[in-house]
Amino acid sequence: MMNESEVSVAVSSSGSAEGNGARRNSKRPKYSRFTQQELPACKPILTPQWVISVFTLVGVIFVPIGVAALLASHDVVEIVDRYDTVCIPQDMAHDKIGYIQNKKISKTCTRVLTVPKDMDNPIYVYYQLDNFYQNHRRYVKSRNDQQLRDKSKANETSGCDPEKTTSDGTPIVPCGLIAWSLFNDTYNFSRNSGEALVVNKKDISWKSDRDHKFGSDVYPKNFQNGDLIGGGTLNDSKPLSEQEDLIVWMRTAALPTFRKLYGRIEVDLKENDTITVTLDNNYNTFSFGGKKKLVLSTTSWLGGKNDFLGIAYLSIGGVCFFLATVFTVVYLVKPRKLGDPSYLSWNRNPGMQ
Repeated sequence: MMNESEVSVAVSSSGSAEGNGARRNSKRPKYSRFTQQELPACKPILTPQWVISVFTLVGVIFVPIGVAALLASHDVVEIVDRYDTVCIPQDMAHDKIGYIQNKKISKTCTRVLTVPKDMDNPIYVYYQLDNFYQNHRRYVKSRNDQQLRDKSKANETSGCDPEKTTSDGTPIVPCGLIAWSLFNDTYNFSRNSGEALVVNKKDISWKSDRDHKFGSDVYPKNFQNGDLIGGGTLNDSKPLSEQEDLIVWMRTAALPTFRKLYGRIEVDLKENDTITVTLDNNYNTFSFGGKKKLVLSTTSWLGGKNDFLGIAYLSIGGVCFFLATVFTVVYLVKPRKLGDPSYLSWNRNPGMQ
């Protein structure tokens, strides 16, 4: 039998073991001021002077930025010409789809543009499409990135439905709906008395796309045109990383109206210069109710012509100035005495709560 001291030691050891086990199995987190949300916090009191000052400061900052952005946008010179309907012969105006799909009819068209203001180089040439939903889920997914990037995966066509193979089952490179619907209108420019304007199509795509998304050893193979809307052709002797029209087209647009870069004119154009554009009107926008436009544009430090940013800054700055004025008038006409901050709940002493 155990004596009294031995029983006491055994009970103590048993209790200690049970306590350690309970602490070890507890899900209660370790105490810290962060986990218990006891860190000091900023709880500002919105006094009239503070609110008026903040609104005034925002207005003072935003209005000049809006004015600068709007002036920069207005400095951009832009020529926009919609040519899809005017480049159709009068006798085919009643059957636009039949005209655009008939490969036996010449699609060459000449447009004459007048430069409204001096345009400093580089002058960016874009094509603009309206009502073309490149963001459609099935359209966006119809491609195979491994095939575009890696020569050993050239026969990989998973995800490219319905344009993955030819009629005899041979893989298409590049496959998918995006490549199949490649834009194929072409433009040639001349100025005044026939001086040719060269369009530089080098480096019109993202460098990251050329270096990482399209392989330098992957070549087009069995590529077929999209008869429904046009579809461009690719040079079988050039790797995909050098076919920049394709790279630009395959970076799909988020909105149904978009512009894509065609090239750059690297000479200055003067006011009232006459630009003659000889184009091939091949791309079929009539089957989906779309529009085609040719755009020549300069840029500013903010990019192309876009008044939205300037208007947004001016609007927000103006609203802030208006609110600051209203609050100032209300405060001067009918002032309200501020209460004692010591009565706020977070300023009370524990004994007062």
